[in-house]
Amino acid sequence: MKITPKDVAHVALLSRLEIPEDQVEKVTGQLNAILEYAEMLNKVNTDGVEPTAHVIPLSNVMREDEVEVSLARELALANAPEQDNGYFKVPKIVEG
Repeated sequence: MKITPKDVAHVALLSRLEIPEDQVEKVTGQLNAILEYAEMLNKVNTDGVEPTAHVIPLSNVMREDEVEVSLARELALANAPEQDNGYFKVPKIVEG
């Protein structure tokens, strides 16, 4: 399947990307190269190969929780645009 410059312009419009007119041909070529490579991968014999989510077996990758000293409130709020009574102040987003 070949992508045309018209396809690139259409997808750019849908995805709100600004691709300069002089770059459309270049992007078209790059996308076609990607599709050609994917087609080459589709030709690889994968009979007997089990689908995997990871190439190496994983066990519990979570570390143990450790209690540590928290960041001081003053330090945490030091760069906050707004704060109120020791808390971050943010715009109200829920009406109620």
